[in-house]
Amino acid sequence: MRGVNRYVRNLRSAFSQKTHHQTDVLRRGQRQKQLVHTNSESFFIVKSDKFRSPKYLNLRALSVDAAKLCNGDYNVAGPLVEYERRIAAGELVDGDSCQVGTLRELQRLYDELVNSAEACRLDRYAVSEKSGRSRWLWSRFIPQSSYSPVKGLYLYGGVGTGKTMLMDLFFDQLPSNWRKKRIHFHDFMLNVHSRLQRHKGVADPLEVVAGEISDEAILLCLDEFMVTDVADALILNRLFGHLFSNGVILVATSNRAPDKLYEGGLQRDLFLPFISTLKERCVTHEIGSATDYRKMTSAERGFYFVGNGASTFLKQKFQQLIGKSIARPHEVEVVMGRILQVPSGANGCAYFPFEELCNKPLGAADYFGLFKKFHTLALEGIPIFGLHNRTSAYRFVTLVDVMYENKARLLCTAEGSPRELFEKVVTISDAQQIAPRTSARSQKNDVSDLCVDNELGFAKDRTISRLTEINSKEYLEQHAQLVAEKRKWQEDDNQDALQS
Repeated sequence: MRGVNRYVRNLRSAFSQKTHHQTDVLRRGQRQKQLVHTNSESFFIVKSDKFRSPKYLNLRALSVDAAKLCNGDYNVAGPLVEYERRIAAGELVDGDSCQVGTLRELQRLYDELVNSAEACRLDRYAVSEKSGRSRWLWSRFIPQSSYSPVKGLYLYGGVGTGKTMLMDLFFDQLPSNWRKKRIHFHDFMLNVHSRLQRHKGVADPLEVVAGEISDEAILLCLDEFMVTDVADALILNRLFGHLFSNGVILVATSNRAPDKLYEGGLQRDLFLPFISTLKERCVTHEIGSATDYRKMTSAERGFYFVGNGASTFLKQKFQQLIGKSIARPHEVEVVMGRILQVPSGANGCAYFPFEELCNKPLGAADYFGLFKKFHTLALEGIPIFGLHNRTSAYRFVTLVDVMYENKARLLCTAEGSPRELFEKVVTISDAQQIAPRTSARSQKNDVSDLCVDNELGFAKDRTISRLTEINSKEYLEQHAQLVAEKRKWQEDDNQDALQS
């Protein structure tokens, strides 16, 4: 009975989505009738009353075939078309020319993939079912190499420029029957290391793991490509060498240009071949925008407490969120049998002192495990970061990345604003701009506890930007909606269990 109920729910959902899609295509067609043709390009003008003023006039060249639209073909799809639809619907802020240039690249890739879907073996139902280990065993006898005829795309740029949003928009437009995966880079590498553990006895476990991954997804979308761990750095070239050889197409976003990846890292000379491989198999595109769209959200500092009495406010807010539930210690399962101890938690909310979560030897795997069980984190006592707690700063950056990826909510007390937390963390070039001590500038005026770290100095801008967005009204509303949807699914499952 439980299975039947879930089947009926899914059937209704599928019918609803199909109806919505048909309506959306019709609306899209009506909007695309308003195209004005100039030479070989098409310009899209939104003519609804809401957008009549010059402020909302949206005149932009689209990378679609104008002839198709004139002939009534309204099934034109892709990220650029969807981007225009969302702006017209008021779902997105009208982006700058840099975002539009990036969308052109994504649309170009989308069109190439659609035209080469068969050659790229994207259809999951048209490929043979071979396990990664079987593929590896067969390749011992008949060496095979099948590079994709389509190159991937590596997008990089400053924080808050919309890289993740643009890649998600691209991914959401891809056909559902394609072998595709969208995953955060941290999560991807944790998955790789977990698979390597399972294939320890094999002569080349990386080849087996690459075979498994390429069986699951030919189009691999990795968000926040950032290499800081030497263990990751040393295997990336061989791993992606196998993946590309298996026909995998990579779409990645990063804050860093390919040549800047793992800059200053241990044994970087062994990592450099990967950069060459990456540039060979991907088109590199920089998002040159200087706008941080995260900081354009409506600020709401209700969950970020600074100053005297902040700890009391945090505990009061935590108690309000858990309601009548009683907070107690929990254990969270992490990868490879590890357990994360949660000091206090209830009703989807976890409470941690900063030292318990960022001073101990924890990493992305622990944080992913935490947010799979808890949707809200109350973190007490975030310090000002400097040389003395650089390792904790790295963990905090990872924690915020994982939290943001999982759309979790943060309540915290801190010694300063997000920007003040990282004032003592600088890159080498920043440090060189600091004036040297002179007779007129005594040692007392020197910045004490200055942390000169290229990778951390670069990552801090992303963390500051994300902490700002996490405390925005828009983010908190989205979080509340996701939590409500999850609770509804749990209630439906409980009802199914009672009926069965």
